[in-house]
Parts: sequence; structure tokens; C-alpha cells
Amino acid sequence: MMRKFLRLLKILRVSVGYGLDEIAISGLKKPRITKLIDTVFFWRDLSAPRGVRLRMALEELGPIFVKFGQVLSTRSDLIPADLVIELSRLQDRVPPFDSDLAIAQIRKSLGAHPDELFATFERTPVASASIAQVHFATLKDGRQVAVKVLRPGMKKSIDEDVALMHIAAEWIGNVWADSKRLKPKEVVAEFDKYLHDELDLMREAANASQLRRNFADSQLLLVPEMYWDYCSSSVIVMERMHGIPVSQIDRLEAAGVDLKKLSSDGVEIFFTQVFRDGFFHADMHPGNILVSIEPETFGRYIALDFGIVGTLTDYDKDYLSQNFLAFFRRDYKRVAEAHIESGWAPKETRVDELESAVRACCEPIFDRPLKDISFGQILLRLFQTSRRFNVEVQPQLVLLQKTLLNIEGLGRQLDPDLDLWKTAKPYLENWMGEQVGVKGFMQRLKAEAPRYAHIFPQLPRLVHQALERHAERPNDNTELIKVLISEQQRTNRLLSLVIYVVGAVALGVAGFQLYHRFHHLL
Repeated sequence: MMRKFLRLLKILRVSVGYGLDEIAISGLKKPRITKLIDTVFFWRDLSAPRGVRLRMALEELGPIFVKFGQVLSTRSDLIPADLVIELSRLQDRVPPFDSDLAIAQIRKSLGAHPDELFATFERTPVASASIAQVHFATLKDGRQVAVKVLRPGMKKSIDEDVALMHIAAEWIGNVWADSKRLKPKEVVAEFDKYLHDELDLMREAANASQLRRNFADSQLLLVPEMYWDYCSSSVIVMERMHGIPVSQIDRLEAAGVDLKKLSSDGVEIFFTQVFRDGFFHADMHPGNILVSIEPETFGRYIALDFGIVGTLTDYDKDYLSQNFLAFFRRDYKRVAEAHIESGWAPKETRVDELESAVRACCEPIFDRPLKDISFGQILLRLFQTSRRFNVEVQPQLVLLQKTLLNIEGLGRQLDPDLDLWKTAKPYLENWMGEQVGVKGFMQRLKAEAPRYAHIFPQLPRLVHQALERHAERPNDNTELIKVLISEQQRTNRLLSLVIYVVGAVALGVAGFQLYHRFHHLL
């Protein structure tokens, strides 16, 4: 309790020292309170821009608040543009912890000293972040690996800081009129979830394994293999990946990497993860992306650090794809209709008014290269529009927005002339064709066939049992029995029809495949 109290005092001291009260009260529009606080804390130097002061305050409060600031930098709907720009500059950089602590953690988690587990183990870490640090090692069979070790004492620190964030979110929800739409409590809850997910390194290993399986046949992306015999919740061992950091443009050019292709490949990887898999790497900043220069995998992306991934439901994917395609086709009316149909905008919203507002946001950016546009500014204008029309922000899509902004920054570095719209539009159109066309129908039929195969044969028996239960009742309604018998007969006819149709489709598909193979052999 005393530790939490002291932490709260430090947060208040830092907040007051950097004038963060000025930002909060400006949102509440209470000028008299602002003047009173300025008089009480007359000694403060508030000459620096408020965004700079906010960034410096979060850095002083430590890695948990830095991570929260990084999440907030994606919420252009919640904070002004000048704050977004500064928060996007936050870096998750902390000094490495003592190697003896890392060795003790490995011994505790894997049951042996690193010298017993590995042929070699480098005591000096190669990377350090707020959650964990990484050491290089070599397995006894000669395979090179990277050992990721959880920073000691992180769970307790996270629990205490996030608990204070929950209190702050509760307070904001009670006093801020716009809180219902902006959902501060939900934002903190999402942040809490993702932080605790990062604490479980087995979850990260599983995320990496899933992403590796999704791109097993891909010529675009490499994901390190996890060595499960050496993995636990606080230590994981993975294949060591060799490549050039994607931010080192000069080295990539010197190695002969085609930057334009690399840029378009990044867009394709992003849309493949989102719309094909509904499972995407949500921390794709340049520090987590390498480019392979090995001859057999030259020019492919290498993904690292899988602590944060995003998932989308089929409903989310369908909604997003419709919006993306509508944007690409400049069908702003469809964008407006999709927002209202999904419940994101109130039902009473006029389609033509929302359509006009979206057009004003998006029309200026088309037919322009990436170097001349900014998704940050587009999103800001869209969120300003959403505020006007009381569109509710969906917390589950915050990670997607963050990832899209990372993709923008990556593309801007690699190929400033990249036309994101023209690159993404064919992929989305092809994906939508697969979803709503014959191929999509066959895939869904194939996926649902085991369920229907289990249900259909039971229908006559279930109806018969229902009739028997009705027949056993003393005051049974004869007319109802007749109706049930009629329904049973109709169900039997329908079942026969379904069987014939499914059989015909299956025979048709099989015949087409045999014809295609025979024709190919000729």
C-alpha cells in the first residue's frame, strides 16, 4: 500500500511539474481553474510545447507509461494532433538488467544453467526493452538461437501502474462529457490486456508459431522457429534470424535490395494478415523488422517480437474490407451506409451528410504518392468528423490503426512514391471476390459440411422424439400433432433435396477437377 501511495505521489509530482494539468483542464474547458492552478504553481517552466512536456513526463514515469503513450499515439480521436506527433516519438528503450539475473531466470524456468543448456551463451544482451531482453546463444547441435528473458519484477510493477490508470480512466469517464464515445475505461482495459499478454512469453511463442504457419508457403515473410523444449512463460528460445534492419536504407541499397518491391511487399503482407488470416503482427515498427540478404531468402521481410498481435472476427474483416474498397472506389455513400449499418454511427444519422463529410476528408488524398499524404492527418480529420456525427470508437481496432500507421512510416522510408491505394486495391478486390463468389461459397460449404453432416441425420429422430413427448401428455392437442407430422414430412423432403444438391455440387466439382487434370495431361 505504501509503495502504491509513493508511486501515486511521483505521478502527481511529475504531472504537475510538466504542466499536464493544463492539458487535462483544457479538455474540460475550465479557464478559471487553469488560472488558479497557474497561480498556485507559479514556479513551473511551461515554455516548452505541451506535446514535448507530455512526452518527457511519460519518459520520466517509466516504461509502462511510455508504452501507454505509444498506444495513445494511435488515438487521434482522443488527443489533438500536436500530442499525437510527440507521442509517436516515444521509444521503448531501457537499460539492460544484470546478466546474472537473466541467468537465474533461465535456471529457474528451464531447470539448468545456460552453460548446461547451450554450447555457447553470450552474457551481454543484444537488445533490451521494458518487458524483456535478448541474448544470443548456440544449441549443442550447432543451431544459432536467440534467448528472450523476461525482466524480473515486471508483473508487480505493471499491476500497480495499470491499477492507477484504471482509477484515472474512471475519473475521466465521470467528468468528461465525450467519454461515452471515446471509451477511456475500455482503452485502459485493452492496454491492460495487451501488457499482461506480453508478460507471458509462451503466448508470444505461440503467436510466432501461428504467424509462421500462416506464411509457411510465402515468398514475402520469414518468421523464426520456436524451440519448444526451451520455452516457458518467462524464457523463450527461437531461431536466430540474420538480416538488415529495415530502417537502414543505405545498407539495403548497398546489398542490392529492390526498395520499391520491398515497399509493395509490405503492403501485401499487411493486407494478407488482416483480411486472409484475421491475425496480424501489431508491433511492426522498424526495430522489429529485418530484411534477409541470404541468397535463398534474399529480399524477404523478417518479423521479430510477437508479444502484441491483433485478431479480427469475420464481421470485422467484412466491415473493414467494405470500407477499404469503398474508399478506393471513392464510393463515400457506401462508407456512410456501412457506418450506420454496423451501429458505429447512430441510426438517425443522415447518409448524405455523413457521405459529404467523409468525401471532404478523403478526396484530396487520391492520385497522390505516399510522400504527399499522411495517414495521421487523414485519420485525424476522420476522427474529427466522427466526433461531429457521434460515431463510437471501437477499441478492438486500435491495434489495427497503430499497425496501419507503422506501415505508412515503413512505406514512406522505403519508397516515398508508393501509391498505397493502387497497391492495395487489386488485393482487396480479389479477396472480396473470393468471399462473395463461387469460390467463397464452396469454401464456406466445405467448412460447414461436418456440422451439417452431424445435424441433418438427427432431424427425423429429434422430430419423432418431440412427437412422442407430445403424445404422452394427457391433454395433448391433436391438431398440433398433425402440424408436427406435416413438418416432419416437409423436413424429410427438404433433407432429401439438400442431400441431392450437395451431392450434385460435389460431383460437379469432382468432374471439373478430373476434366482439368485430363486436359492438363493432354
